[in-house]
This record gives sequence, structure tokens and C-alpha cells, in this order.
Amino acid sequence: MRVIASGITFLVGLAMPLAVAAGEPRRPGQENDCQRQQRPVIDFVELQSTLSTPAAPPAAPTQTPLTVKGKLMLPVALEQRTKCFVARNKLPAVVILHGSAGVDARGDFYARALNEAGIATLEIDMWEARGMGRSLAARPPHPSYTYRDAFAALEFLSSYPGIDPARIGVLGFSWGGVMTLAAASSNIAAAFTAGPDAPRFKAHLAHYPVCYAYNNASIPGSSFGSQAGNPLTGAPILIQTGSADDYDEGVAPCLALHASLDADEKKLMQVVVYEAAGHAWDRLQVPVTAVDPFAHRGRGGAVRIVPDVNQAYRSRELAVDFFRRNL
Repeated sequence: MRVIASGITFLVGLAMPLAVAAGEPRRPGQENDCQRQQRPVIDFVELQSTLSTPAAPPAAPTQTPLTVKGKLMLPVALEQRTKCFVARNKLPAVVILHGSAGVDARGDFYARALNEAGIATLEIDMWEARGMGRSLAARPPHPSYTYRDAFAALEFLSSYPGIDPARIGVLGFSWGGVMTLAAASSNIAAAFTAGPDAPRFKAHLAHYPVCYAYNNASIPGSSFGSQAGNPLTGAPILIQTGSADDYDEGVAPCLALHASLDADEKKLMQVVVYEAAGHAWDRLQVPVTAVDPFAHRGRGGAVRIVPDVNQAYRSRELAVDFFRRNL
């Protein structure tokens, strides 16, 4: 409704709640006006995790409660009876895990494309939950401290109205990419889920996941793959990385990780390399340089974060295709 007074237009919402059956969980948007435009339903949610403080990764989390906030985006479809766009049912979904600097433009960049493809997204903010800012020095000592958050998001989506619990994937950037790969291993999945019948991620997409750190004798808990004593869960894995990544100093560590797998596990993993792309090429924000002790294969030093627009859109296209095929 428009109310005009003294040449000023005010937009006034009309209270037109949608009916909700008794006892049925209310989904985002049901209490709002009829949505006439085809845009995703967006809700800001909270889920329960636990604060992990392992002595040596991987380790089961402690029982200290932790509330993690997230942005949930649900694709919509036109309901012919009401002519309203409403959230679809039996949706596949993807959990999005941010990098060391926290939530940035990358999450929405991929979420929008996934939503357009009919896939719901949930991006969680692991740093806000821990009272952290964007300083690399403030992050936990190792990604294993946040593994539980990924599985808490999986559990949350598995019981969320309209989401198909059998079709949930995970997409992670850098720090989140390490978590994404870890979740594809049986030892980690078993440690952070409640039994063999608990929900598991159906597909894993890891962007520049610091490949030198896997099966690394100097890093405790880095085993990955059957030949290293940590079999994969059987879900497909896609690694997207750049040939000029300052963490791995090239693509050799990611190719070596693939080569370390047995024949059956090799078939589960694909490595896509973007020529001349650096770390986080798909972060479409102004270039920055950060100093990180994990960079340059653990020697530490400067990391260049320089966007590559064309390759960012290409990597997003491949990401959508990967989840369409595997969820």
C-alpha cells in the first residue's frame, strides 16, 4: 500500500499471513505479504554447535554449547492458486563455509547461482559465533576446531521443512575448503555425527583447500584417503584451485593429493585448475594482501588475493553443474 503525504511516499506493508496448519513448522516468508517477485526466501537462522578444542586434530568436540548464526536462502516457485512465489519442497541444499577472513562476497556470489538452479543454501558465520573479527591472528589454531559447525549445519538442514535430507552438499573456501575435504573422510564424518544412520554430505566442493597440508608428516591428523588410514565416505569431491595459489605455490600439492588415493577413490575426486589464478580468485572485491603463517607450504608469508572476474564466473558455473549432477 502507498500512503502519500506532503509529497512523500511511504510504503506500508499489508498483514496477509499465509495459513499454517496446526503443529506444522512455519517456514520463512509465511508470515509476510504475498511475494510477487521471483526471489529466494531469505531467513537468518541460529543453529546449535559445540566449541571444539582438540589437543590434536582430528578429535571429537567438547560439550561447550555454541550458537552459530547463518543465512538461509530458499528457491521459490509460482503457486498458481495464489499467484505468489513460495518456497519449494524437497529441495537439495548446500552448506557454505567461509574462509579465514570470515563471511565475504564469495558466499552470496555462489548462493545466488545455486538458488537460481533450484538449490537452497545456508552460509554460516563461524567467526561471529566465537566473537572474532576478520583478523587472521584471531582465528582458531586449526580448522579442526570448527569441523563441528559444518556437521551442525548439516543436521539443521536435515530437519528443516522443505529440505531433502538425502541431498545436502557442502562448499567451502580456503579454511572452509579444508573443512569440506575433511568432511569427505570417514574418520571425521564418524567423529562428528551420531552413528552410521546420521545424515552425511552428498557432495563436497573445496575451493583452494591448502592441499599441501594433507598426508603431511609434520601435521598431526592430516591423513586423507584409504591408503593413509582415513577412507573417503564415497561422496563425489571437486577441488577448484589456481595455478598461482600462494598457499600451495602451484597445483602440485592438489595433484599429489589426488595421486595418493587408491583407484576407486581417485574416481571420486576431480581437480580443476585455473591458469594464473591466485588464492581466492573468485572473491570479487578489491585486491588485498594478507600475511598468513600457513602460506607458502607452511613457511608463512604474504598471500595475494586478486580477483579474476572471468575465471570466477567460470568456477561458479562449474560449481552449479557439480551440485546439479550430484544432489
